[in-house]
Amino acid sequence: MEKKQFQAESKRLLEMMINSIYTQKEIFLRELISNASDAIDKIYYKALTDDNLVFDKDSYAIKITADQQNRTLTISDTGIGMTKEELENHLGVIAKSGSLAFKKENETKDDHTIIGQFGVGFYSAFMVADVVTVISKALNSEGAYKWESSGADGYTIEPCEKDTVGTDIILKIKENTEEESFDEFLDDYRLRSIIKKYSDFIRYPIKMDDEQINSMVPIWKKNKNELTPEDYENFYTEKHYGFDKPLKHIHISADGAVSYQAILYIPESIPFDYYSREYEKGLELYSSGVLIMNKCGELLPDYFSFVKGMVDSESLSLNISREMLQHDRQLKLIAKNIASKIKSQLKSMLQQEREKYEQFYKSFGRQLKYGVYSDFGSHKDALQDLLMFYSSKEKKLVTLEEYVAGMPEEQKYIYYASGESIERIEKLPQTELVAEKGYEILYFTEDIDEFAIKMLQSYKEKEFKSVSSSDLGIEGEENQSDADAENSEHQELFAYMSNLLAGKVTKVKASKRLKSHPVCLSTEGEVTIEMEKILSAMPNNPNVKANKVLEINIQHDVFQSLKNAYEHDQGKLDLYTALLYNQALLIEGLPLQDPVEFTNDICKIMV
Repeated sequence: MEKKQFQAESKRLLEMMINSIYTQKEIFLRELISNASDAIDKIYYKALTDDNLVFDKDSYAIKITADQQNRTLTISDTGIGMTKEELENHLGVIAKSGSLAFKKENETKDDHTIIGQFGVGFYSAFMVADVVTVISKALNSEGAYKWESSGADGYTIEPCEKDTVGTDIILKIKENTEEESFDEFLDDYRLRSIIKKYSDFIRYPIKMDDEQINSMVPIWKKNKNELTPEDYENFYTEKHYGFDKPLKHIHISADGAVSYQAILYIPESIPFDYYSREYEKGLELYSSGVLIMNKCGELLPDYFSFVKGMVDSESLSLNISREMLQHDRQLKLIAKNIASKIKSQLKSMLQQEREKYEQFYKSFGRQLKYGVYSDFGSHKDALQDLLMFYSSKEKKLVTLEEYVAGMPEEQKYIYYASGESIERIEKLPQTELVAEKGYEILYFTEDIDEFAIKMLQSYKEKEFKSVSSSDLGIEGEENQSDADAENSEHQELFAYMSNLLAGKVTKVKASKRLKSHPVCLSTEGEVTIEMEKILSAMPNNPNVKANKVLEINIQHDVFQSLKNAYEHDQGKLDLYTALLYNQALLIEGLPLQDPVEFTNDICKIMV
């Protein structure tokens, strides 16, 4: 019997595909089962236009048989089968898809969809088999034919015996090597797990030892009205999306430029590895019910990386690779739509289920803030309305919209204070003037907060202003001439103190914000003290410093001691200056340059 050669291009494609297109060998079973499903679909399509052909779905199935003794794995279907010419055309020319050609010839609005449209999936069998044998009998054909190949060296076709219509694909599984074990593809338990993983939602029964392995009807294909909250929760658990219960689910059935179904979940609690390198974002991606990828990161923006779930689209090729996905137009359209749906769901939770949203926000609000900060603020418009911060006035989380709505007419800025905790922020001297004016202050307690707000810059034309800023925008309402006069009157004292603290502060001045506290630090420029602390804690410390200003409350009794020391005891003034500066550092939670010296200075004023 003459061996026929693959076309030169086909030989190169076969070698490349086996070595690079598929990164996991188990994929071969998904591909062959999908082809078997297509073969049954083709009979269904024929029945739509042929009155002599009756399609009874219960009569069709796909059977998987493993023979460990002879090292063969057989995939059998009761589908349409192939003639000699079809075996030649579809299996002799790699990447020529019979399913795609059939689909084009039989366009229909029915919900059945031909899966295999790429034309290389069949040849994935050579990743695990030394020899691939195809025995097929076509519908309305009296004879059967056998196609056989050992790989790129070619193939043979000859007549054979087969009683029923359909196709048997027989794989002679490779022997084990030192590097790889192929025995797993003859093991019943392993085969069942592969079927459940990739082909659980094939719409025809997949049987092993007469037992149906797949569940057939995916939840996302069902009408939403048929499903209960428990159904969605059970699916979440079955798919191992998390050990918690989801706070919310989103069921999408989209038709248009791209068609897809999706079930998305907003988790209740944060995964233990969420902020580690080990965490991998992404949704399960299916093509017509067949799993393509466990984690398709391209479907989610980073700021929504906490979302779990799956997407199934008939617009995507079953054989699409991760590299090809990155450039797939349909996938990008799906991803854009999904991001919009997630945002809408979160906004709806915020407005209608406030308690549930706050529960979500405590777990994943930090990620939304990272989203505002990342990519040079390009996502800030999409995320700003979802942000929440603790309010000094409301004593709870508020949105930026709620803050602005409650601002007095004369208030120019959105004020915020940064610190390690709400308790510490409430004690900050810098908050005194803003609080006295009756203005609300947002408390920033996470390291990302200020960086995100710096990227946001403003909200509804109201700029953000730190209570530690040297210019609060309130001082102008005070008697500016009196304040300037006070600084002028004590200019020599402040100049002397500034000189003592050279390199530590940019200047010393009379404070317009302090009421009961003797001293505090404020900042000039974009970098605040909290930002300095965060940057200093980074592994690659960029050594960025805030421009600090030491502010003195000239109405405080301590200031009188400074004046007396300036007039009568320079040494004591040096001591007081160092103590006040270190006191200001401690208030801010900044490290003292010399703690021993600081304690010695305290002892000096006690004796």
